[in-house]
Amino acid sequence: MADARAIVRSVPPFVSVVGVMVNPSPAEVAEILALGCVLQFSGDESPEFCASVARGRYVKALHFVHGESYTAAGAEAMAARYPEADLLFDSRAGELYGGTGTSFDWPLVTVIAGRRRVIVSGGLGPDNVAAAVASVRPFGVDVRSGVERDGRKDRSLMRAFVRAVRETDEGISLAKT
Repeated sequence: MADARAIVRSVPPFVSVVGVMVNPSPAEVAEILALGCVLQFSGDESPEFCASVARGRYVKALHFVHGESYTAAGAEAMAARYPEADLLFDSRAGELYGGTGTSFDWPLVTVIAGRRRVIVSGGLGPDNVAAAVASVRPFGVDVRSGVERDGRKDRSLMRAFVRAVRETDEGISLAKT
């Protein structure tokens, strides 16, 4: 926990630090909250658990299981279970709760993103993030393996990813005016 405290202290003002947890205990949640982090529940946490321990704003990751079929109505039903949460939609493969490098059918969450904070995750990289942003118009995007080479973050991939998001976002903004 000392490392986490040091990291949180090093973050500049007005930047939110997100504590990502999978099936945490209430005590683990309390530790993350004490650091001043926004909570992200990325496991099988129930709506009741999230609401009871979050004490305010939180993110709930909702997973589309790779290889299964989904509809927009199914995505709506998933989202409706967590009415207070910001939503991160991701793809799940096997036992892994994220970081699998697989994407889902982005249009499934477009309507939800029109009225709630939606973060798109799963299989994003510099080559496809523009399509995800243009399709969903999310509050945010989340990336992990899509900006890595040999398991390490790659500066050129990170720059290309951010550039693709910014250019697409600017294009959407200009189209609205």
